[in-house]
Amino acid sequence: MMRPLRRSRGRDPLGLRRALSDRLLPGLVAAMALLGALALAGARGASDLSARWQGGAAAAMTVQLPATAPAAQVERALAALRRLPEVAKAQAMERERLAALLRPWLGEAPGAAAGLALPVVIELHLRRLPQQPEALALGIAQAVPGAQVEAHGVWVARLVALARSLQGVTLAALLLVAGIAAAVVAVAVRAGIAARREAIGILHDLGATDADIAGRFAGRVALLVALGALAGTVLAAPVLAGLADLAAPLLGGQAAASVLGLPWGSLPWAELALLPVLGAGIGWVTAQVTVRRWLRRLA
Repeated sequence: MMRPLRRSRGRDPLGLRRALSDRLLPGLVAAMALLGALALAGARGASDLSARWQGGAAAAMTVQLPATAPAAQVERALAALRRLPEVAKAQAMERERLAALLRPWLGEAPGAAAGLALPVVIELHLRRLPQQPEALALGIAQAVPGAQVEAHGVWVARLVALARSLQGVTLAALLLVAGIAAAVVAVAVRAGIAARREAIGILHDLGATDADIAGRFAGRVALLVALGALAGTVLAAPVLAGLADLAAPLLGGQAAASVLGLPWGSLPWAELALLPVLGAGIGWVTAQVTVRRWLRRLA
């Protein structure tokens, strides 16, 4: 009759503390966790950029009327634009704001834009990023004859597609890191089995069940992997904060003036906290499968 292998605190009948090093495996897993954290942060960053660029598409189009356009024509244009289902808001840009936008090219001299015939610019706030910005631009041009439409949404759509592609690549990289981590754990478990082959065979002949032996390996591996993943995650935090600081201008923020001022709050803490848990789960499952497959050969 098969008897369970007795477990007691401090006992190590299989000698797993020597067979499964508490330095090599955690170190390798820490490197994997660091890469996984970078992939997670990359996915979050790509998602944030996509959302920001889509939000920026709310003012992705402008309509220009000639500088000589009378006020009545401007009002008719505004009314026609507001009736379009894709337009959430249409408003004429103030002359002072238009002059401020032109200041980098005209200089700071007082009245630099006074002698110029500035066109009437209407800003359009769209409800959502259009699937076909060119078609929307054509519809706006038909609604407002004589107007010039700047379809910035074309570039916004391309940027959003690029951000989504980057997000897919980072998620694929995360899956690849998880697969490599599982392979590393499997190699370490096989090395541990080879080192304690005789002891495992003796205990198995004495009545230890496959579940007990595999559980011993899985518990040891899960602990080492969790510790390694935790160390890698802790090491990744300042790296990710520094990268987030560098990317802050792209998201409308400003770079920090000191290390303490890094954007720690922008890190994906919830996802990072899951890395040690997921790592332990991958290690436990991999150890269970590897040991049980080897034990079946002894039967």
